[in-house]
Amino acid sequence: METGGAYPVSGRVILHVDMNAFYASVHEAEEPEKYRGKPLAVAGSVELRRGIIVTSSYAARARGVKTGMQVRKALKLCPDLILLEPDFELYRMYSRRFLAIAESYTPLVEATSIDECYMDITGSKSLGTPLDIARSLMQRIRTELTLPCSVGIAPNKLLAKMASDMKKPNGLTVLRLRDVERVLWPKPCGELFGIGKQTSAKLAAMGIRTIGQLATADEELLVRKFGVYGRWMKQAARGIDPSPVNPEREANKSIGHSTTLPRDYTDRGEIGKVFLNLADQVCRRLRRQKLIAHTVQIAIRDPDMKTITRSRTLEVPTDDMLDVHREAVRLFADNWPEGKPVRLLGISLSGLTEKERAPLQLDLFEYERRPVRDKLNETLDRLRDKYGENAVVTAGMLGDDPSVLLRDRRRRGTSLQMDHLAGRDDD
Repeated sequence: METGGAYPVSGRVILHVDMNAFYASVHEAEEPEKYRGKPLAVAGSVELRRGIIVTSSYAARARGVKTGMQVRKALKLCPDLILLEPDFELYRMYSRRFLAIAESYTPLVEATSIDECYMDITGSKSLGTPLDIARSLMQRIRTELTLPCSVGIAPNKLLAKMASDMKKPNGLTVLRLRDVERVLWPKPCGELFGIGKQTSAKLAAMGIRTIGQLATADEELLVRKFGVYGRWMKQAARGIDPSPVNPEREANKSIGHSTTLPRDYTDRGEIGKVFLNLADQVCRRLRRQKLIAHTVQIAIRDPDMKTITRSRTLEVPTDDMLDVHREAVRLFADNWPEGKPVRLLGISLSGLTEKERAPLQLDLFEYERRPVRDKLNETLDRLRDKYGENAVVTAGMLGDDPSVLLRDRRRRGTSLQMDHLAGRDDD
């Protein structure tokens, strides 16, 4: 089917828009005289020179600077590297602006992160061919926002995503179903969107190393090994993906924050303080959305970048920082050896329900305590909404570790936090 120069008789035309080196590009767009064309990186802990590179400009990438690299190593490779702290307020503003441009071509726009989206333009024939629309979109983003982006054109979301990754920056790629065997099948399984390193290794152990081998593999064997995911992998390897572009943002399935530490932490007191700041901000977001959580999950990463997650379901759901902090500390103590170093900590809350609709079965103590805690949280939230996140904090939340920065909206956030697109100011 043709998806680039003309519309298909049947089927869909999907674009995937991927903003290139988004954070670094936003800084270049804001202050071109200072940053345009220069080696630039956004890092999580600029002052200490011990942080991690979040993203880098293409000029920096040409010098070997990569996402996830320690700042110290990046500076050795590129001594004139310009390091900037993240400004998530600025990134959110540009995210809204690029999505508004996308929505001028079709109402069917699905934002999947702060810097990428899918567009179903099947019904946009009056605006030109798919190639016309893609080129116009890229030109407007370049002219109006001074940002680079790559666009993939395909008959479904999976292939559109694969196509947008093929040429960066400022790439435009058409990937049709008939191209899959020639273009994708020779590639390793790990290059198929949705297949990670562990799954790729398991497939290799089964003798399935390329996407083509996966496409022709025994489906029953894949299902026995991987469950329904095995069936999905075989379909994906053949370029099949029926999932629709969904412009309606689903209610949050989880709310979380994590922070990379400036050094290896081993002291349980320091770790407890980090968890306290994480619990505080996660619960603030939870209460803004009038939700309560049934499950607390923590993430722990060691200096070798190995990550584990552990969770516990609460007997009584909560939106209270102290409840979440207590469970996080308990999970950490139960699952991490004393003295073993930590480089990243995170808390996420799931099993979310609307607080007003959730039936709470409380014992007598909780029945008396809950209204008092709710009233206190309501008062503190109002004070912090009016005077800022640092207006009311406990002594245990003060310090100079990166978790303190979670109270600074400009310097916190992740590409997956999408609350800013729902008309809320609660991310």
